[in-house]
Amino acid sequence: MNRQLFQYHPTIGYKFISNLKTRIQHENGGYLVKTNEWGFRSEIEFNKEKKSDAKRILFFGDSFTAGDGVSNKFRFTDIVEQTLPGVEVFNFGLPGSGTDQQFLLYKEFGKDVECDLIVLVVLVENIRRIKSHYRYYYNEAGEKQIYQKPYFDFKDNIFQLFNTPVESQPLKMEDLPANEQEKVDTGGRFVMARSIVNALGLKEITQKFTKYQPVPEYNTANSPEWLVLKEIIKLWSEMAQAKFLVVPLPLYQFIEETSSPDNYRARFGELKSELNIEIFDPLNDLLAYTAEERRNFRHKTDVHPTNAGHKAIADSLSKKIAEML
Repeated sequence: MNRQLFQYHPTIGYKFISNLKTRIQHENGGYLVKTNEWGFRSEIEFNKEKKSDAKRILFFGDSFTAGDGVSNKFRFTDIVEQTLPGVEVFNFGLPGSGTDQQFLLYKEFGKDVECDLIVLVVLVENIRRIKSHYRYYYNEAGEKQIYQKPYFDFKDNIFQLFNTPVESQPLKMEDLPANEQEKVDTGGRFVMARSIVNALGLKEITQKFTKYQPVPEYNTANSPEWLVLKEIIKLWSEMAQAKFLVVPLPLYQFIEETSSPDNYRARFGELKSELNIEIFDPLNDLLAYTAEERRNFRHKTDVHPTNAGHKAIADSLSKKIAEML
């Protein structure tokens, strides 16, 4: 992730630079990023108080929610707003973030914002991000650097927040203790093997043949990562002063059926019963499209949703949101 778009934040680690307007180079020809005074991608300013009778929805998530790869108006959050009459949407999406940082972002910016519905979009890969203590980012010179991030964990059976305030300066791998070097988010498993397979153009075939599971952290209900993610969602749902909806957003491997979604779906199904909260799984709606249509939900090399992908997500979500409002 390129830090040229972001500024340091002591609690979350970073956020978008406020009042930014820039065009980002991309394989689709480029897209426009525009942020408001609060430092979130939006065409409008955010106000804490509602000034109309419109139903207000707050969306939280990572780059899929923020809209990497598309301009603001093509994001599924903006399409939901366009689809549902009398609805106002605030998009608090933050690229590269995990659900832990998104929870902190809610507490820092969203907790006092009047709203009717809070939608937490959990890209299922976020379970990997919450176990990391550091992430790689690219500076203006294109150099890969390590930055600290906040994280939650259980210590002495108490759920605690660590790495806060977040260090503002980049770190060197060799300066980290050996046990902390293992906590740097490298972007997924089998980094070297994946780079070779991708270079050969065999990614989809290899994943389907090997039954690749991109998020094994969901394999059991007692995995440390799942217990942390579950606790964050529990605390968030209890703190929310509006209706609360959790949306587990599938990776392209599940949409294109090269990997099985059974484990993550089982975990979120259990969570729905355990916490008695609203959880909406859009995967069935996405699987209703043809294989060719589903492949076009992501870019050729960038896995973020295309305009078509955002439209499909919005069409699925709009039905559930209309029902809840």
